[in-house]
Amino acid sequence: MPDTATTTATRGNLAIVQPGEARSFWQPVPANGFVRCILDAADTGAETPFAMGTQTVDPGCHVREHLHDANEEVIFVLDGEGEARIEGSTHRMERGSCFFLGRSRPHSFHNTGTAPLTFLWLILPGGLETFFARIGRPRAEGEPALAPFPRPENVLQIEAETVFGTLPPKPA
Repeated sequence: MPDTATTTATRGNLAIVQPGEARSFWQPVPANGFVRCILDAADTGAETPFAMGTQTVDPGCHVREHLHDANEEVIFVLDGEGEARIEGSTHRMERGSCFFLGRSRPHSFHNTGTAPLTFLWLILPGGLETFFARIGRPRAEGEPALAPFPRPENVLQIEAETVFGTLPPKPA
């Protein structure tokens, strides 16, 4: 007979998020589109804290250049096409492309296609979900898109309080 006390103590948590259940937020310019914050530390209680979700960027829009000085990030393209610009180099983004971005790697994502660009993001440790919630507006699955809206005036403060570092100065 198995020792259920030992078995239970060594098992990790379980989190299940069905379609339409994730917290979702419309995003301001220049990305427009929306994010779905599917899992975070509060949901999983994982030993290694992380957050995971998706971001959909409208055609002709982009995720501005940024870096995460205390986080590692994985980007996996689910649909659409675009360009990842990482430390001055341009890389194709298409279904199945995967990028691992170690700490302090400046990067941006540009939708160069005619349809939405959607990618999965995973950040370790988490915190990106907090940023998206603070700069975005709540979104319900299936509701019509909001008109483009500006980033909050205190976006730099929000970035500093979440998962963003300071970009190095551009060469003159």
